[in-house]
Amino acid sequence: QVQLVTSGGGLVQPGGSLRLSCAASGSIFSINAMGWYRQAPGKQRELVATITSVGSTNYADSVKGRFTISRDNAKNTVYLQMNSLKSEDTAVYYCNTKIRVYSWASETTYWGQGTQVTVSS
Repeated sequence: QVQLVTSGGGLVQPGGSLRLSCAASGSIFSINAMGWYRQAPGKQRELVATITSVGSTNYADSVKGRFTISRDNAKNTVYLQMNSLKSEDTAVYYCNTKIRVYSWASETTYWGQGTQVTVSS
């Protein structure tokens, strides 16, 4: 059984910063890619950023230069540092991880419970 616990959302003014974290726990053999997605009201869920097990990163064009994804492999945790936040960043943010629970098992995708980020004055 794997659990993802997300934290760090909230209300922030435009130009402000927030840091999201997502910790995986349970029966984990290895974690490959970890990432963040977001879904704004009335819109489809979209990719924000991903990071591989060796630290290669990928960002949506809309957040490049403002958001930074990182991970702590010892803690099975992925972070999203969000700076210079804009109103259009308002959304529910979900973490996403690809986990292998046993050495012989295939990877399974797990989602966190989502955390609300609201950027408003």
